[in-house]
Amino acid sequence: MARISDFAVVDLFCGVGGLTHGFKKEQFTVSAGVDFDNTCGYAYKTNNKAKFLYKDITELTAKELNKLFPKGKRKILVGCAPCQPFSIFNYKNKNNRKKINTAKWKLLYSFSDLIEATQPEIVSMENVPHLCNFKKGKIFKDFIKRLEESDYKVSYGIYNAQDYGVPQRRKRLILLASKHSKFELIHPTHTDNFVTVRQAIGHLPKIKDGEHCEDDALHYARKLTNMSKRRIKATPEGGGWQDWDESLLLECHKKESGQMYRSVYGRMSWDDVAPTMTTYCIGLNNGRFGHPEQDRAISLREAAILQSFPKNYNLVDPKEPFNMHILARHIGNAVPVGLGQAIAKSVKSHIRSINR
Repeated sequence: MARISDFAVVDLFCGVGGLTHGFKKEQFTVSAGVDFDNTCGYAYKTNNKAKFLYKDITELTAKELNKLFPKGKRKILVGCAPCQPFSIFNYKNKNNRKKINTAKWKLLYSFSDLIEATQPEIVSMENVPHLCNFKKGKIFKDFIKRLEESDYKVSYGIYNAQDYGVPQRRKRLILLASKHSKFELIHPTHTDNFVTVRQAIGHLPKIKDGEHCEDDALHYARKLTNMSKRRIKATPEGGGWQDWDESLLLECHKKESGQMYRSVYGRMSWDDVAPTMTTYCIGLNNGRFGHPEQDRAISLREAAILQSFPKNYNLVDPKEPFNMHILARHIGNAVPVGLGQAIAKSVKSHIRSINR
C-alpha cells in the first residue's frame, strides 16, 4: 500500500497558500508553490515552509517543474488557474466577456502542457463552476481530453465550501485525476451544521470603519464616506439596498439593469454562512460584505477567517507596511484552507488504495 510520505506536492498558481496549507494540515510534503505574483511569497513561505518560485506558468519548463519535486518522491501536481475570466459576473456580462484577457484563460492550457510533460501520478484542479460553460465548455473539455489521452482517470464535480466547514457559500469546480483509478472528493463533512458568520468572527473585538484593533493590525476596516455610513446604518442584518428609502438609492438601483447587483451594500447574517469572498471582499459597495451589526464592511482579518485561514497564518511581513488592497486580493483569490484540506483528504484516501 502506498503512503503519503512517498509523495510530494507542487502547487501551481499557489497565491498565499490556501490549497498548500490544506495539504500541509493533512501531513503532505509540499515542496514548492509557483505564482507570478511575487507579493504572495512572504505568506506562502512563512506559513508552509516550502519554496516559492516567482514564475509565469507559461514560461515554466518541465525541467524546472521536475526539479521542484524532491528526488525519490512520487509526484502530485495541484493548482487553481486564475478564475476571473470564468467568473459568473464575466459570464453574464456581455461587455465584460468581450474584454476578457485571453492570456488568462490560456493558463489552463499551460497547466495541461506541464501535466503532459511531467506526468505526475495525481492531479487536482480547482476553479469556478462557470469554467464548464466558458466558450461552450471547450476549454474545460480540452483539459479533460488531454488528461485522458495521457491515461488519467478523471472525475469532477461542483462542490460548496460550506459543506466542508468553511464559513462561506463558495461553489467550486474540483477535478481530480489519477494514473491509478478514478476517485472523487470526500463526502461533505458539514451537511446541516454549517459554520456560521457568528461562530467564525463573532468573537473579534468591535472596531469602527477606518480603525484597526490595537492587538491585530489586520483587524482593520476601510473608512466609509458619509453617504456609505448612512447607507449601512439603514441596512438591517441580512438586508441590502432594497431596504433603503429613496434618498439613499443610487441611480443604477432605480434601473432594471441594477437588479442584477442585488448584493451590493448588503449586510451578512450572523446565523448564516458568509457570501463568496472576492478580491473586493472588504468593500461595502462590492457585495454583501457589510458586518452583520457593526456599521462597516468586514475587516481583512474577518475576510481571512471566513476563507478559513487560521488566526496565526502570517499574511504580511511585520517589518513591512502592507497594502490593504493587495492583501484583500490575496485573501479573495485564495482557495479556502478548509476546502484545500478536503481535497488533500481525498488524495490521501486515494493513495491508501494504491497497491504499489
